[in-house]
Amino acid sequence: MSHSPELFHRPELAERIARQVLTVAVGSAASSGVFLAAPRRTGKSTFLREDLRPAFERADALVVYADLWANPTADPGEVIVAAIRAMLATNDGVVMRLAKASGLSKIAIGGAVNFDLDRVGLSKDISLTDALVALSDEIEQVIVLVIDEAQHAITTDAGIAALFALKAARDELNSTHHHGLRLVCTGSNRDKLAMLRNSKDQAFYGAPMVDFPMLGKDFIAWFCEKAALPFPLPPERIWPVFVAAGYRPELLGAAADTLRFNFDVSADTGPDRFVDAVSQLATEMNQVQRKVIRSLTPIQQAVLRVMAVTGSNYAPFEAATMALYRKGLLEVAEDDVKVDVPNVQQALIALQEKKLVWRAARGVYAIEEQAVTDILASDGLLTGLEPASE
Repeated sequence: MSHSPELFHRPELAERIARQVLTVAVGSAASSGVFLAAPRRTGKSTFLREDLRPAFERADALVVYADLWANPTADPGEVIVAAIRAMLATNDGVVMRLAKASGLSKIAIGGAVNFDLDRVGLSKDISLTDALVALSDEIEQVIVLVIDEAQHAITTDAGIAALFALKAARDELNSTHHHGLRLVCTGSNRDKLAMLRNSKDQAFYGAPMVDFPMLGKDFIAWFCEKAALPFPLPPERIWPVFVAAGYRPELLGAAADTLRFNFDVSADTGPDRFVDAVSQLATEMNQVQRKVIRSLTPIQQAVLRVMAVTGSNYAPFEAATMALYRKGLLEVAEDDVKVDVPNVQQALIALQEKKLVWRAARGVYAIEEQAVTDILASDGLLTGLEPASE
């Protein structure tokens, strides 16, 4: 008997994405990498591990998976390198190839190779390209590297270096001499993820960006059937509240937990109580962020509001942006706060520390989560700050 939680699977979607990634079509940019964007906590990572990875494996591809969000304190470049090293370590033939390539001539009795995989990586004896070429030639399969929350790669120099190393490896492995390398990069913020492929100085310039499909009514029907509550849940009642709660399955699970052992709930009152519980949990989740926003100093809040309004066009120190900061401060009767570069820089640092703002290594800023922008908009804090049209 399994005690693991039952999961909702999306095999058709997984097969479709896998097929598109692996197919080499004339004029397609998919071999450059595919970028999937979806808000955090909407089931994306579960889909990658439980559905997409098996779909690639059924198509005879080798999958290397790196989650850059699993350990936020680890350098994303090192996380990518560690995932590749871990896959290399599972194949003795690849280790033998790398040992020979590194000039190791002595092999221990029994054929064991005394080769340290720490020699593989950025600025190491063996580059990621050489390592992945050795893996490709040994297994004779397409390699698919899945990087979850890939936008974190551009927050450090090592992460940026890893992306360019992967571009070099991709270009080599997609030549006629090897068996192909595909990259699937996912992210919880479309603007941040786009920074990896929107400009010519980025490693994956021009790679396709796709909005990852949200969980649909088939998930709600499955959830209502499997919820194991002391009363039935009608899917038609649950679907609207699920949409209003941002398509976050964890809220449905948490609401079910609050009612699962409540034996006073009847079949008549149960659905209403469940809907109320989901709405309450969504409100409480937003209230945490709302309290953080309300605790900001006037200039911190002005900077955050302007970032939300300008989106991907945010340029923190341009004259037009400075004017918007001043406008925001005037709206809250804070005309005595000095708006200059040092004060804006300090505000951005504070916003990063409060996990409201994200910064790339090259000084590009973005709102950490779409939920922050949604809260600002719902509270009327973006009205009147729209930049003048050109």
